Amino acid sequence: MRRAIFLDRDGTINEDLHYLHEAEKVILCPEAGKGLRLLADAGYELIVITNQSGVGRGYFPIEDVYQVNRRLDELLEEVGVHILKYYIAPESPDEPSLGRKPLPGFVYQARDEFELDLNRSFFIGDKRSDLETGWNAGLQGGVLVRTGKGSVEEKKYPELRQKAYICDNLREAAEYILQEEKGRERKEKK
Repeated sequence: MRRAIFLDRDGTINEDLHYLHEAEKVILCPEAGKGLRLLADAGYELIVITNQSGVGRGYFPIEDVYQVNRRLDELLEEVGVHILKYYIAPESPDEPSLGRKPLPGFVYQARDEFELDLNRSFFIGDKRSDLETGWNAGLQGGVLVRTGKGSVEEKKYPELRQKAYICDNLREAAEYILQEEKGRERKEKK
């Protein structure tokens, strides 16, 4: 079975511009491309799970979300990175949803669709709800990046340090995950 990295989009991969819906404004977070390339080169599938409540709130149409994702794909392609799939929760927070984070529905859907080993997969995001999605799905671990809202979340929820690794960006997150994987492989060989 394949391993995966589940990722939040806004504030984790690209800068969080608050209800980002204009493709021309997509900017990668510092070190995002390098981090994702490290993970992809190590054999992880890259899957984005993103709440896009701006659609449900009527701020912009779902087509804008698709255009932003396409632009993100173009930027990542320049560094040799491919996102396997984007799972989008367009509902507003008060509407029922299959996969709106922190619900694990999209993680399970990806597991079944791509035959993923959740016990060897991680969730990386800049919000507590990102980490909770991974915990709710039984992933190996979660990483909070300080890009986007990560620094604020770290201060607001100091207990996150007990359950998640916290670092500055996606490159550091990737390095941590690769170290964890090496440690796991050493234990399994014994």
